[in-house]
Amino acid sequence: QVQLVESGGGLVQAGDSLSLSCAASGNIFNVNLMGWYRQAPGKQREAVALITFRGTTNYPDSMKGRFTISRDSAKNTLYLQMNSLRPADTAVYFCYARDRYSGDEYWGQGTQVTVSS
Repeated sequence: QVQLVESGGGLVQAGDSLSLSCAASGNIFNVNLMGWYRQAPGKQREAVALITFRGTTNYPDSMKGRFTISRDSAKNTLYLQMNSLRPADTAVYFCYARDRYSGDEYWGQGTQVTVSS
């Protein structure tokens, strides 16, 4: 089992920056992929950024340029730096992890990000 706890969400204005954190605990040694997803009201959950255990990052084309994923392995913490935020970025942001052996997927409880115009 892996536990994920997000923090850092809040209400910001368009153009602002915000940083999210995800503290991971439990059987994290088997995790080979972590990332951030988001879900806006009435929309499907979508990937924002992914990072492998080797540190390789991947961003969907629509997310490139304004979002940066990183991690601190010593602190078992995942980060998402979001710049030039837009009202369309308003969503609940979820932390994600996948076990390399079982394929089990884990999700945090989510943190709300609201961008006002």
